[in-house]
Amino acid sequence: MHVISIRRLKAYWQRHEAARIGLLAWHKIASKANWLDINDVRKSLPTADAVKVKSGAVMTVFNIKGNHYRLITSIYYPGQQVYIKMVLTHAQYSRDQWKEQL
Repeated sequence: MHVISIRRLKAYWQRHEAARIGLLAWHKIASKANWLDINDVRKSLPTADAVKVKSGAVMTVFNIKGNHYRLITSIYYPGQQVYIKMVLTHAQYSRDQWKEQL
C-alpha cells in the first residue's frame, strides 16, 4: 500500500511524542501490505474497524499504542492507497465530532 502521507503522521508525533512508535509500527505494516478489503486489513491489524461518516464515505480506523490514539484513514483498495485523514487521542475520537468533518 502507498501511504499518503507520512508527513501527517510525523506532524502528529511531533506534538504527541508518545504516539510516534505506534504510528511508525502501523506505517511499516501498512506500507508492506497488499490489502484488497477490510477483511485483509484485519488479517494484519485485527482491531481495524470500518466506520461510515456523515458524507457517506467509509473510513478505516486503527487503534494505535494500545488504544491511546486512533488513526483514521480512507483506503482506496484498487489503487493500493491509504490516505491519512486524522490522528486523534482516544478521548477526541470518542466524542464522534470527527465523523461530522469527513
